[in-house]
Amino acid sequence: MNTAFAASLRLGTATLALAIASPALAQAPERDERAAAASTPDVAQTADPTAPAGEIVVTARRRAESLQDVPISVTALDGAALESRGAVDLTAVMQQTPNTTLQIARGSNSTLIAFIRGVGQQDPLWGFEPGVGLYVDDVYVARPQGAVLDIFDIERVEILRGPQGTLYGRNTIGGAVKYVTRRLGRDFEGRVRASYGSFNQVDLVGSVSAPLGGGLSAGAAVAWYQRDGYGDNLNTGNEHYNKDVLAGRVSLEYAPNDTLFFRLAGDWTRDDSNARHGYRLTGNAGQPAFAPPASVYDTRAGAGDANRVDTRGLSFTAEFRATPEITLKSITAYRDGETNGNIDFDGTPGPVLDIPAFYEDDQISQEVQLLYEGDRIQGVAGVYYLDGNAAGAFDTVLGLANLTIFTTGSVETRSIAAFTDINFNISDYLRLSVGGRYTRDKRTGTVYRQNFTGIRSPFFGNAAAVPGLVRTNYTNTRTDDEFTPRVSLSWLPNPDTTLYASYSKGYKSGGFDMRGDAFLTPQTVNGYDPETVDAYEVGLKTYGFGRSLYLSLAAFYSDYRNQQVTTQVVAPGPSVASFVDNAGDSRVYGLEAEWRALISDNFSVSGMFGYTNAKFRRFTTFDLATNRFIDVADQRVFQNTPKFTFAVSPTVSANLAGGTIAFTPSMSFRSEYSQFEIPNPLLDEDGYVLVDASIVWTSPDQRLQISAHGRNLLDERYKIGGYNFPGALFGNSIIGFYGPPRTFTLTGQVRF
Repeated sequence: MNTAFAASLRLGTATLALAIASPALAQAPERDERAAAASTPDVAQTADPTAPAGEIVVTARRRAESLQDVPISVTALDGAALESRGAVDLTAVMQQTPNTTLQIARGSNSTLIAFIRGVGQQDPLWGFEPGVGLYVDDVYVARPQGAVLDIFDIERVEILRGPQGTLYGRNTIGGAVKYVTRRLGRDFEGRVRASYGSFNQVDLVGSVSAPLGGGLSAGAAVAWYQRDGYGDNLNTGNEHYNKDVLAGRVSLEYAPNDTLFFRLAGDWTRDDSNARHGYRLTGNAGQPAFAPPASVYDTRAGAGDANRVDTRGLSFTAEFRATPEITLKSITAYRDGETNGNIDFDGTPGPVLDIPAFYEDDQISQEVQLLYEGDRIQGVAGVYYLDGNAAGAFDTVLGLANLTIFTTGSVETRSIAAFTDINFNISDYLRLSVGGRYTRDKRTGTVYRQNFTGIRSPFFGNAAAVPGLVRTNYTNTRTDDEFTPRVSLSWLPNPDTTLYASYSKGYKSGGFDMRGDAFLTPQTVNGYDPETVDAYEVGLKTYGFGRSLYLSLAAFYSDYRNQQVTTQVVAPGPSVASFVDNAGDSRVYGLEAEWRALISDNFSVSGMFGYTNAKFRRFTTFDLATNRFIDVADQRVFQNTPKFTFAVSPTVSANLAGGTIAFTPSMSFRSEYSQFEIPNPLLDEDGYVLVDASIVWTSPDQRLQISAHGRNLLDERYKIGGYNFPGALFGNSIIGFYGPPRTFTLTGQVRF
């Protein structure tokens, strides 16, 4: 740690000369006045990314602040800018964000897998919560199913890197992703967008907002996405990697004066895209039906193509500005969802290793905040409550043994927390931020696991299946609590520069393994413990050259303890089992840089660089042969954590037909990374480069926009997930899932 942290400090010192040399155009306190003028304490705005001189205001600390003043590594991406680059969903954000992985989960169309600085969670099973928190308008989304949100009618996306346990809670140990929708305002507005592209892609998006009088406004947005598959299921003839999504939002806002604001909002999404089964990376195992297809987007899966994901949410936000300094805020929300799907782990017509599954979840949350904005003191304090339930069932079908292992269970979560974060302006040039959160989680887990002779269990349609050994049958409760502090010190040598150093702690709650096999490992009934991260960071945020350049640098070091790791193992006899253990302790350090440069009125460049060095110090695993835990840290690596990430994107603009035309090519690079902690040369990704380009024409009044987008222009084939089940019983099943191929899209948009 000493060497790495010393290197971090040297980075901050090396950039100090540049920081102090930046032109001082005003006194430091004026920066706060600009931020305050840009938005209300709860509404943030992002500047046009092609105009670095514009102030960027975010709500990373639950109150509106200039991005430059926030002592946290934050990437803020404007919703309109994302659309102008052809971004389809939330996963596109990672191409512009250092040390971040946002991908569609293996065997899924809309389940989110997120990692930031090596911390995250790949396992989307119910009851096992992610390590990167997702928030929709400050509402925590507890489950990853349906969390690959489409980019439509949003104001911005904020990616907060590093533990956010103080302000955002227990499962933001790696960071937080904030998806912020637009407020309605008091003017009538409407927009219609239509796209047509490769693979018969048809996207239709419409939104409207209207004042109803007396401070009341109503709004609605709907999006319909259709696309043929990138490949085919050669066994069934159906499309593979297709898209069939309908989503919508409605909202009602009441703001009779400057002191009161109320918002009732609902959203829903239905994803009927076909199931994804993966591509066989192994040979035919002596059977022609096992031969890998010619295209990585094709499959010969026989488990079934039916798949549906439904998610819904309702929230009510109330704000009362009691005084010019004090605002009270309440956020009440309910969310639920269901998933019905199939994953064919072997990619063959027969039921060699098939997993039909059903998930459902619901959550109620309540948060109350008190925000204070004074001359010398600013901050927020609040309490939070979550009542969540997640349940599901699945079959593990081992066709070659005529065996099905049926698993079902549920997890009930009750979480309560109290938090505060206060910023002290010690002087015009020195600021201290201190915060902390106490969280108490109570979780009750129920797991049932039983063998059946036959293909599929009665739960999934085989009434003739013969019941056999009950492998797991328990209900247990555990309670975890944790205090997660944060402290940072910022120095403002001039109005355009902030240097900061911070310490924060992150915490992810313990739980129960929903796949746990008590017959093989009786200790599974006790569940697994929380994991924690102690994170240290130094950073610089500065404008230079007359505010035509914005530069953000950060160096970080994390001490990661009691990592929750899922390990799939082949059990003795015809069976397969899973372990969730607090297997690892590790250290993670790295660097990040983001920049935007306005070279001239018609030419700008933005980019990012990330470096992550992650290594296990301890990694224990249960050895079924010896019935004991062994340390294999020297044989394990971090998953979904490339050492290097890089992106650069110039924009050239000119006048055309009275309007403005802008051309934006972009390149992003991710170095090699492993899909799991155990390296596998077939599954692991060697690294890849994605080249995209967009050309956008906007009319003089900005009401009409026509754009063309090309994504993955080099037609790279890169893996974003996989499964590893070698062995004759499983048909030597090693399968991979791939990112989209080269696509082109033409879009027209009209505002009214």
